Amino acid sequence: MIQSLDKLNEDQSLIEEIRSLLNEDWQEMNQEIQFQLDTDVGLINNISHYIINSGGKRLRPLMVLLSSRACGIDQYNRSRILAAAMIEFIHTATLLHDDVVDASDTRRGIKTAHRNFGNESTILVGDFLYSRAFQMMVQIGQMRVMEIMANTTNTIAEGEVLQLIYSGNPDITETEYMDVIYRKTGKLFEAGVSIGAVLADQSQIVESSLTEYGPIWESLFNSLTMFLTIVLPLRLWAKI
Repeated sequence: MIQSLDKLNEDQSLIEEIRSLLNEDWQEMNQEIQFQLDTDVGLINNISHYIINSGGKRLRPLMVLLSSRACGIDQYNRSRILAAAMIEFIHTATLLHDDVVDASDTRRGIKTAHRNFGNESTILVGDFLYSRAFQMMVQIGQMRVMEIMANTTNTIAEGEVLQLIYSGNPDITETEYMDVIYRKTGKLFEAGVSIGAVLADQSQIVESSLTEYGPIWESLFNSLTMFLTIVLPLRLWAKI
């Protein structure tokens, strides 16, 4: 277990190192997220800030920033900041909806939004985050970005329904399980790196090549999540 914890610390250090390379973009993205959350509807403000500021790693928007920088985007092109914030909004909306469907009690170590604010309010605020994300897509002003995200959100929704269908089914195959994981999680990672290439005006070949890395990050993320939520608690409980 000590070795595993050391590996987790190494992974976290790597993420922090990557963020430090993009510090200016990272700070600007976080400011954009807070700006885009603003609305004159108090309940939306309360719930959206509650979940957005609950301590997520923001790996998905990091993919946008990394990809766009790797592809040589102009430093004055703010579309990467909008796109990164937009990806985080889409992800957060799925978390709000997912926790209601799963009747989850905690998320990131704190009480889930629907436990604090109720199912109806949480679902509607998830819808708000989705719609605000599409407003940001319009601001970006590239049809290819709209196309990528339209396909991505549709795939995520399919993944949520498939998870519901397979829930409690001990006969689910590994292929079916991995398909759900890809649709629910991997597709958004893939979209992030793809959009980074689009914003930097790269070719379809470059975009397609980069998307191959999306599922790799997704697989690493899910392995880390499984360890944190299943393996580590069991080992601590058994005092191994």
